[in-house]
Amino acid sequence: RIFVLGIGFFTLCFLMTSLGGQFSAKRLGDSPFTIRTEVMGALESRGVLRRMSDMLEMLMKRMDILARLENSTDFHKGDEARFPLDRFQPAAGLMERIQAIAQNVSDIAIKVDQILRNSLLNGKVVEGRRDQCEVPRDPKFPDCAGKVEWMRARWTSDPCYAFFGVDGTECSFLIYLSEVEWFCPPLPWRNRTAALPSPPPLPRVQAAFRSDLARLLELIGTGKESLSFMKKRIRHLAQQWLLAARRLEQKLKGQQRDQKHILIHIGFLTEESGDVFSPRVLKGGPLGEMVQWADILAALFLLGHSLRVTVSLKELQSHLGVPPGRGNCPLTNPLPFDLIYTDYHGLQQMKQHMGLSFKKYRCRVRVIDTFGTEPAYNHEEYATLRGYRTNWGYWNLQPTQFMTMFPHTPDNSFMGFVSEELNKTEKQFIKSNKVSSMAVVYGKEASIWKGKEKFLTILNKYMEIHGTVYYETQRPPEVPAFVKNHGLLPQHEFQQLLRKAKLFIGFGFPYEGPAPLEAIANGCVFLQARFNPPHSSLNHEFFRGKPTSREVSSQHPYAEDFIGKPHVWTVDYNNSEEFEAAIKTIMRTQVDPYLPYEYTCEGMLERIHAYIQHQDFCTTLSPPLPPKAKSPAMQSLPSPLALSPNATHLVWSPSASRDPRAWPPVDSLQVWVSETRHACTETCRRHGLVCEPTFFRFLNKKEVFLQLSITCDSTEYEMNHLYPAVAENVHECYLQKEPLLFSCAGYNTKYRRLCPCRDYRKGQVALCRDCL
Repeated sequence: RIFVLGIGFFTLCFLMTSLGGQFSAKRLGDSPFTIRTEVMGALESRGVLRRMSDMLEMLMKRMDILARLENSTDFHKGDEARFPLDRFQPAAGLMERIQAIAQNVSDIAIKVDQILRNSLLNGKVVEGRRDQCEVPRDPKFPDCAGKVEWMRARWTSDPCYAFFGVDGTECSFLIYLSEVEWFCPPLPWRNRTAALPSPPPLPRVQAAFRSDLARLLELIGTGKESLSFMKKRIRHLAQQWLLAARRLEQKLKGQQRDQKHILIHIGFLTEESGDVFSPRVLKGGPLGEMVQWADILAALFLLGHSLRVTVSLKELQSHLGVPPGRGNCPLTNPLPFDLIYTDYHGLQQMKQHMGLSFKKYRCRVRVIDTFGTEPAYNHEEYATLRGYRTNWGYWNLQPTQFMTMFPHTPDNSFMGFVSEELNKTEKQFIKSNKVSSMAVVYGKEASIWKGKEKFLTILNKYMEIHGTVYYETQRPPEVPAFVKNHGLLPQHEFQQLLRKAKLFIGFGFPYEGPAPLEAIANGCVFLQARFNPPHSSLNHEFFRGKPTSREVSSQHPYAEDFIGKPHVWTVDYNNSEEFEAAIKTIMRTQVDPYLPYEYTCEGMLERIHAYIQHQDFCTTLSPPLPPKAKSPAMQSLPSPLALSPNATHLVWSPSASRDPRAWPPVDSLQVWVSETRHACTETCRRHGLVCEPTFFRFLNKKEVFLQLSITCDSTEYEMNHLYPAVAENVHECYLQKEPLLFSCAGYNTKYRRLCPCRDYRKGQVALCRDCL
């Protein structure tokens, strides 16, 4: 009985699994993790039923053998105690039961065959024909056959393919490659089931300046020391932010601004990137990045945009609409964000999990990049061929999508941060309470003090030295006994220390942090070392691997170049006499607290507003055309540039047309020729201007050389981040072949470069006079 019952149960399960499960399989929408299963074709179904009949026939044969053995005396020898004969049913009865089951299976097979025949006759062009598709040969889709071949071999490598309906058949490959991705043409028989056209987008909501930061603090969330630090900073500067927002609102005079949907993903704070910053917030670790992110959040929120903030990979995937799997498939829906602010860690995470959608939507990304990424390192092919490949570059973004802490090079957009601004009463109080013999050393980590005994001894002759070095149980050994070390101070207590001190002194590291600007804003003089030779990726470990060839002439180049004396002194620390003389002079010098406008709350709001309104990296500009591609009509077009009245440079011609959407406005353009050892950044600065990379497209023409009276015996189009340029000694002119390589940075003793320069607003180097 048990044996017969087992056979029946097995047969029933097999029937339900092979047939019933296929007719009741769930569709794609039943569950995000359901693998799509279709009704099998007639041949497959009949094959399953045939195999079932064969199995039953085999059982019948074996039972027949069993019946014959039952009458044999050998079968029972030695086994009567274990297998009593009365436990078995007669073989004839067992055979009758199996024959009945076989007959039922045969009847079912006939009925199923009839159903499937009718289904195929009535719906030859429906989705059921999943095993009868051929790869189309369409010259408009040259990669289709190769992608189908890849899918045959690798479709099980990522669960996301099954999520989109791929099941191993040719038709499922083609449906996926034509409807989810775009490598194959749409299948004709899929047109009848095409989705209805999507409704028109809803009208844009107008952005309105906000007057309360409480909601932003909720958006930032909790759970990390770094987030707590950022929220404390926002609270501390809240009144200044709100006042600045009211001022900018009045300045814009009701200008229409669309509200943007913005995702802020701080990648370096995710657990997947290691989040090395959060544990070090309370131990003297670098805070510059978190200062900048806190200010970016405050500015975007006050400008009235809709924000989502993430510091985890899981939240990022949820907000982007990433399909389940390993990141090889596109997003399930259109990206719901107009802009995404992230960092290099977040950029890598997005590329890993967005699949092909990353390439589609990367024009919406803004990368917060502390030290900058120059075009030579950003262009993957060029960087690989020319030795500019690093761990952080090669993204093929528009270089101005990278946003820096300081205006290193105009190739990137200057994002910045803010320092606390003092009112007149506070400034007067600071001036009257300064201690001329008090100095504070820039550096919270003990390693910064190592090997600086010589400078500290000289400084100690004239001033009382204070430090803010972190330590746990005992005084750091690198800090001399004559230094008054306060330990790591909260931000407001550090500000109070700076308001008393006369001098804020740096010993070469950290590079380009926010503290020197805070010190200058609190009435300190900043003294720093001059680097000779300048530090760069060629000679200094800190810059090695960073995507820039920038040469750093001091600890804080912005303070040296944009502020200078009397607030900033840059001296040779290897010259003891020069160092000592500078200290004596600083003690006698009276300075007022000073903060550049671009580092005030209003300045940062103004700058970010202009970027959001005018920077559009999703609308591509026409690339420069090589000579063979130029038509005679194009060659005859007059140049929009004209020689300046003093014949020293080119300007935008008054008679040339202007595109009102162009930003910066073309009226601000001036074209200068560099010296052989000067980059365009330095060339423009020498004329009181700023290099503007978006204007390179107007210079990248042979006619411009002629207008500047430059002789060109030959003109070539090549990929080189120094072009357009001229090699004067051989009268060879070069034009840029790759727009992503237009660069203000870089020089070569062989070339004189054509440099696009523009004017800028006082205290706001990122914006031209008419850019707001």
